[in-house]
Amino acid sequence: MRFSRPTPVFDSAPARGESGNFGDLPEWNLDDLYTGEDAPELSRDMKWLEKACADFAQNYEGKLSALDAAGMLQCVKDYEEIDLIAGRIMSFAGLRYYQITTDSGRAKFMSDTQEKVTVFTTPLVFYSLEVNRLEDKALADMFAENADLARYKPVFDRQRAMKPHQLSDELEKFLHDQSTVGAAAWNRLFDETIAGLLFEINGEEMNLEAVLNLLTDQDRALRETASNELARVFDENIKIFARVHNTLAKDKEIEDRWRKMPTAQTARHLSNHVEPEVVEALRNAVVAAYPKLSHRYYALKAKWLGLETMQTWDRNAPLPKKDEKTVDWEDAKQTVLDAYAGFDPKMAELAAPFFTEGWIDAAVKPGKAPGAFAHPTVTNVHPYVMLNYLGKPRDVMTLAHELGHGVHQVLAAEQGELLSSTPLTLAETASVFGEMLTFQALLSKAETQEERKILLAGKVEDMINTVVRQIAFYDFECKLHEARSQGELTPEDINAIWMSVQAESLGPVFEFTHGYATFWAYVPHFVHSPFYVYAYAFGDGLVNALYAVYKEGGADFQEKYFEMLRAGGSKHHSELLAPFGLDASDPKFWDKGLSMISDMIDELEAMEQ
Repeated sequence: MRFSRPTPVFDSAPARGESGNFGDLPEWNLDDLYTGEDAPELSRDMKWLEKACADFAQNYEGKLSALDAAGMLQCVKDYEEIDLIAGRIMSFAGLRYYQITTDSGRAKFMSDTQEKVTVFTTPLVFYSLEVNRLEDKALADMFAENADLARYKPVFDRQRAMKPHQLSDELEKFLHDQSTVGAAAWNRLFDETIAGLLFEINGEEMNLEAVLNLLTDQDRALRETASNELARVFDENIKIFARVHNTLAKDKEIEDRWRKMPTAQTARHLSNHVEPEVVEALRNAVVAAYPKLSHRYYALKAKWLGLETMQTWDRNAPLPKKDEKTVDWEDAKQTVLDAYAGFDPKMAELAAPFFTEGWIDAAVKPGKAPGAFAHPTVTNVHPYVMLNYLGKPRDVMTLAHELGHGVHQVLAAEQGELLSSTPLTLAETASVFGEMLTFQALLSKAETQEERKILLAGKVEDMINTVVRQIAFYDFECKLHEARSQGELTPEDINAIWMSVQAESLGPVFEFTHGYATFWAYVPHFVHSPFYVYAYAFGDGLVNALYAVYKEGGADFQEKYFEMLRAGGSKHHSELLAPFGLDASDPKFWDKGLSMISDMIDELEAMEQ
């Protein structure tokens, strides 16, 4: 149940972000959800939700097995409406919180709202339990009888995948009730700790996002200073971060053990509706490709930088001759919209309202959550995009990425609340494709070989960060959870696991200073969404294969692509890829995607000859 755990949060009043040398940046207008904490519509929906949950339990608990097809359809629709209203409430609370995570009033509102929603929805825990007790034949007969109900079959299939791991009704209700003071509370501690970190760079106080941005600065001394300051502050707080990871990993191990999950990754694979062997094939293909991808590229980059040995603060350094001019917000907007329109005007039309209707929050502000995301909210509203825009070329790609998510979420909303949500393995498809379109549009306009080299190098780095780095993250999590199952981990234990995967993935050209060992501490995915990270590599490989099909031609590619996005979570990845002649279960599928990165490195090497 999506509404049973915290989701990102919102604010009400329309406003404008900080002005900088890259333009006037937009902020969210959350009025399409609710106009404020005291909005009468919010009070109305909270009262409705409490009653609707109680009524649902009264009408259906203990009765699912006796329903006919029409009755089951009505039950599903009632559940979907509850999901929609609860999702709307938590979206408002969540997005509002992430704007200023250090605001105690917003934090309290989010926490109080989560607790109320959890209490209201506790009577619904029976629903998934009873669905999983239904006989296969009985469900199949109802699907055959009622086409409207059959449309929800993917929802039932995903739900019933948990059948072997289901606990008793009493235990499931306990876990539901306990969630707000369990993992959710540790997630909140992590968020508030990260948002409250302050760093001093040459006498200036900065937040995490601003300091991480300095790691891409042209000035090597400044990059080193930023890296050392990150290491200093992480080390000062490392006991908190180690406690968060130890507790969450143990919490997960206990629940997984009770649910008889064979591995720590199983729950993620089930929620992603992807087979473990497919993920393993992806992971193995990427690790085997480290030497021809990251190792080879970083050796080349060291040569460009005039270095025999790279430090970790050189990993994202710009090329020596790279133009460091910032990109104005309006230019970034037009670049992405033009690239989208070049693929299909409809794609640009779908993205345009994000800029004009207050659907983007772009400015870097004190207390704002770091990073970027596109939150779908609910299907009868619209998505919201969060950025921390600093005018870097990479920020333009981030804008293209998050708008891709937004377009996907808008199209998938046609499926309705229960079928719109896409498994993580497919959730990155439109975002990475949007990045690729933007990159190729810029590459086609390159006027000199040097400009083409800079663009290619930037794209290769982004793809290495998306594929190699995320698979290294995945390996880190696998090792972390395995080690934690044997006992408490000290910060030094976690540091050692981190360094082992970093050395393997980045390659021999790097020298690793002691301070880098703590850089696992700030990665939010490890805390919020265990094993999420392989979805990025999955999405990148999938998109590379998709883009190859697109470049081969075919007048109906665009329509097939939009149909894939419209499907949301209503189809398995095999069904979605079949129209393009692609199969993710084939190991060659991943090699095809990785070859695109390797080919770009080939071109960069050829430029040096």
